[in-house]
Amino acid sequence: MPKRKTHRGAAKRFKLSAKGKVIRRCSMHSHILTKKTTKRKRNLRKATTVKAGFADTLREMIHS
Repeated sequence: MPKRKTHRGAAKRFKLSAKGKVIRRCSMHSHILTKKTTKRKRNLRKATTVKAGFADTLREMIHS
């Protein structure tokens, strides 16, 4: 059986933490920032984890 390839699009967007959780960047932080509050923009800078239901799929895509 041939080796599975890593999904390059997913590999560029998601990383794994030390405990194996999938980390992603927040959306809505690229443009139209004038109407967003400073607090909201500051919180969007931080990375967050992916929900558990989708994390298993992403983990396979990254580690294939």
